[in-house]
Amino acid sequence: MAVELVIFVGLQASGKSTFFRERFAATHEHVSKDLLRNNKNPNRRQAQLIQAALEAGRSVVVDNTNPAIEDRRPLIELGRKHGARVIGYFFDARVRESLRRNAGREGKARVPDVAIFAAAKRLVPPSYSEGFDGLFRVHAADDSTFEVSAYTESSGSVPGADSPE
Repeated sequence: MAVELVIFVGLQASGKSTFFRERFAATHEHVSKDLLRNNKNPNRRQAQLIQAALEAGRSVVVDNTNPAIEDRRPLIELGRKHGARVIGYFFDARVRESLRRNAGREGKARVPDVAIFAAAKRLVPPSYSEGFDGLFRVHAADDSTFEVSAYTESSGSVPGADSPE
């Protein structure tokens, strides 16, 4: 199996970390800025961790919001540099869904609601033109399962386009 760089794209509390644990924990390294909170330069440290894994021939999942093209570009370039297959997973959650799930979190897992609104404003659905080799859409169902489908850019809804009510 080829080495993969998997890039998650989606709002906070859209199910990204749970999806990682269910689908990738046994096969991929987990890189998340949430785990680098005390690092003075989390972007640099994230790149170092990704590079180290790819150089060692290990697949990696980048578990962050990665809302904008400029957030994803250096990740995609890093994957290309190391010959990894670059796969994107777009977590298609509305603002109100993320707010509801976030309200059920405790401690450091809970983010301020304003962070979800800010990410929604910046969120641009991923596109093959960015350099992805594959794209998938993920929807977290109410029963804590995930529905995964092939991503078609024409079907891209923009999370956050709805009102929080």
